[in-house]
This record gives sequence, C-alpha cells and structure tokens, in this order.
Amino acid sequence: MALGDPHTTGQGSGRPNIVVILADDMGYSDIGCFGSEIRTPNLDAMASRGAVFTQMYNCARCCPTRASLLTGLYPHQAGVGHMVSNLGDRAYQGYLRDDCATIAEALRAGGYRTLMSGKWHVGGHYQPNKPEDWRIGGPEHPTPIQRGFDEHFGTVAGGGSYYKTPTLARNDKLIPPQEGFYYTDAISDEACGMIRRAVTDGMPFFCYVAYTAPHWPLHAPPEDIAHYEGKYRGGWDALRTARHEQLKSLGRLESRWPISARDAQAPPWTDLPAARRDWEDLRMAVYAAQVDRMDQGIGRIRNTLRELGVEDNTLVMFLSDNGGCAEFLAEDSGDRGFPSRYQIPTVDGRPIRIGNIPGLRPGPADTFMSYDLPWANASNTPFRLYKHWVHEGGISTPLLVDWPRGIARPTVCHSPAHVIDILPTCLAAAGVPCLESRGDMPVQRPEGESFLPAIDGQPWNRQREIFWEHEGNRAVRQGSWKLASKHPGEWELYDMNADRTELNDLAGGNPAKARELAGLYDLWAQRCGVIPWQRLKSR
Repeated sequence: MALGDPHTTGQGSGRPNIVVILADDMGYSDIGCFGSEIRTPNLDAMASRGAVFTQMYNCARCCPTRASLLTGLYPHQAGVGHMVSNLGDRAYQGYLRDDCATIAEALRAGGYRTLMSGKWHVGGHYQPNKPEDWRIGGPEHPTPIQRGFDEHFGTVAGGGSYYKTPTLARNDKLIPPQEGFYYTDAISDEACGMIRRAVTDGMPFFCYVAYTAPHWPLHAPPEDIAHYEGKYRGGWDALRTARHEQLKSLGRLESRWPISARDAQAPPWTDLPAARRDWEDLRMAVYAAQVDRMDQGIGRIRNTLRELGVEDNTLVMFLSDNGGCAEFLAEDSGDRGFPSRYQIPTVDGRPIRIGNIPGLRPGPADTFMSYDLPWANASNTPFRLYKHWVHEGGISTPLLVDWPRGIARPTVCHSPAHVIDILPTCLAAAGVPCLESRGDMPVQRPEGESFLPAIDGQPWNRQREIFWEHEGNRAVRQGSWKLASKHPGEWELYDMNADRTELNDLAGGNPAKARELAGLYDLWAQRCGVIPWQRLKSR
C-alpha cells in the first residue's frame, strides 16, 4: 500500500489515524494471545488479524519507557534516566528535556490532532498526599499540553488509587474526586470522546492511551473479580506451566526454550496453608480483573473507531511499559512505610488499609495491595526477574499491531524491536518527518528504527544494537547475542536464539564476545550520559 501523503489531511485521505495503547506493569504472558487464561478478547482479535511481535522490548520501568516511547530516544537522552525526581544532571532531571521532540509535537506539526488519555509520568515529581506542593505546568513539571498534545485527560504523575486518583487533570486543570469513578474506565471513555471529536472535525488523529492497569494497587470492580475468584487455587507453579505450554503452542516461544525455575523467593504452592491459598487466589483474581477491565475498555475504543467508519485506516499498537511487578507493599510501619504517600482517604472519607495483609480482601477502594513476587513470576512466564531488571522478565512485552488497510495478512515477527522504534514507525506510517527543532532549539534525532516493513510481513531486522540501563542493571542486545548484568553482578552472556530464557551463561566460554559487547555498552553509556548507579545514589 502507498503510505499517506504528508500534504493531505482529513479522514478521507490515505493518512492513517494512530492509536498507541500502553499497559502498566503487565507481564509477558498476561493476555490470552500470549498464553494467559485472562479474558482479553479484544487484544486477541488484534493478534488474530494483525502483526504480533514476540521480542519487543521496553525500558524495564514505567517512566523511562514512557519517555522513550514519546521521544524515540533512550531514557537518559530524554531526561528520565532514572525516575521523576531531579538528580541534578540533565540525563536524570526527571522530566522531558527541551532538546527532544515528542511524537505528539512531530505529528501535530504534520497536521494531526494529538490526543492523550491516561498516565503522563514524564513531568517531574509529585507526592500523591501533598497536593499543596504540586506545580502542574511549572518549569520542572511539563504537561502533555505543553509537549504537543491538543487534549489530555489523566494523571500527570504515576499511579495511585483507581477510585480516587491523585493528580487527575484535564488540560492542566485538576479534577476533583467523585463517587463512582474508576480510572481504567475513565481512560477508555475519555479516549473514545476525544476520537469522536477529532473525526467530527475531519482531522487525522494520534491518540496515546496510557493505562495504569494492572499496576498496583489491586483495585477492580466486584463483578470482574467474581469471574476470576477461585480460578487460581491451583497456584503459581501450575499457572506458570500452563502458560508456558500455551505460549509454545501459539508459536510465541520456541519449544526448545525451557521455562526458568520458580524464583527462589517464591515458596512452592503446596507449602502454603489452605487459608493462605484462598487469599493468594483472590489477589491474583483481582489482578486478572484489572487486565480484563482494560481489555473491555480497549474494546470500546475499537468499537468507536468502527462506528465512526475509520477502523480500516487506523493503526493501533498495544504493549506494556515493563514486566510484571514483584514489589511488596508493606503495612505502613517502620522502614517499609513507602506506601504512606498513598494514605489518602476514600471519596467518602474512609481510611485506607495499606499493605499486603493476609486475610484482608483486596479490590475495594479502602485497600491498597500488590500481587507480590510469586504471581509476578507467573506473569513473566517463562522468563527470569521482573520490572526494574533488564533480564527478559523485566523488559519483554507483547506488541500487537492492527491496521486493516495496512496489513495484508496476519503476521508474526520474531526479530528484536524496542520501544524507541515506535515513534519512527508511526511517523513513517503518517508520512511525517522527524522534527529538527522546537522553536529555536535543535533537537536530538530519534535513535529508533521504523519496523513498518515487519507490520506487513516483510523481512526486517534492526540495524543497530539495543541498550538498557536502570539503577545499575545493564544490557545490550546485538542480533542473537545479549549481554546482561543484574546490579552489582558481573556481565552474563546469552545466545538468545538457543536460550531466550537466559539459563546458560556463556560469558566464561566466549570472553571475546562478552568483551566486544561490553565495549559497545560503555561507548553507548558515555554517549547517552549514563552515570554509574553507585555514584548516582550518593548524590
């Protein structure tokens, strides 16, 4: 097919609309078309008729991934080398740098209406329980509206309660809490409204839908929880085995890649007393309900496109910002009182019961829990480790791409790709060039590479290596080779064609390749302004 002409506009032209959907803390095997028992019919439909990428990578953590997706740059180049606190260095300032251009800025310059519904989290630090300190739109708190979006609804910070969400705003104006609110539904419904307005105005549009689901806390509507309660009494060991077999049968994994061992910190399911198993089943049921509810919202977005007659020429992408999250939310006490920043009463004034408290039922607005390491281990089946680390469990995500007019037949791509590749792919599909400046400020050119040919089933491979660094965890991927280090450990070398589950470290047997890749990493780190983690922590 011929790509859109950048000099034409309107829904009747060849220029596609673009919808990019990002999940939050969702593991590799958490959707049906990647082996899950969770109901995700709308995402599964995307996979059945579109392009599926089995080796798509993110940046291991929420805000670094979001910075890369928006700019086509590595997180450090975009100013979010760690998280959203300003650590006194341009690569670690905690908000988008002035010398990078967002996908919204580029597409708006090319004639697109630019829309965002959901989590921003690349605009500086906000403490959820201190609204008096929030500086929305201030010098260190740029907003979506300031960085190229025509409309925004959602949170300018990170996560929080799904029922009373901190920093919720519309076009830079805070929105007061209200009864009956559930953030996942609001993100979906607001995206539908934005799309309707853009189509009514005859504008091609870019819509970034940034969910917080299924990030903690475990909050979900009772009717969705009820569908899954009892389904996880078989435990995490059985779940990992079932998902691994399904991944292989679907062709997402090579059958020669064995599943990694259960994490040493996760007890065997059979060792748990019966009462604990019931509570663990319920925690995973709420997590599954959060994924299910997100899929329902994606279905409403897809139905909106269909009703408006623009589905055929709308390019839709779906992925997750990192792997499953193993973080344990402790009761608000002692040195593990981190969740206290979320100690915000419910809309009707009830106090929040924070922590993974055995026996307390998760899901309602007055609870604040996570699903914890053993279930995250299952979410990331068959890989090792989690969000935060750069082994496969932390950085691997499904990527689904649907575009009826642009994809001739369903296809599967097993070539490695990275979140920095999304911006150049979208711009190539739209026929819009990268921005060279923002006002008088020259901007960095994106590091990503367009995977547009792969969407249509053509042979495609990245020309350059992929790099990662987060809190001292480091990696580089070059073709079938991957060099990785779990901070503060040594480099490990893996042949990903033979061993994607990273069970056979070849660094000792192939020191020359390990040295080569380590040298490439060092050059990249120097070029991108990476600061060694120990030195950064001491600031």
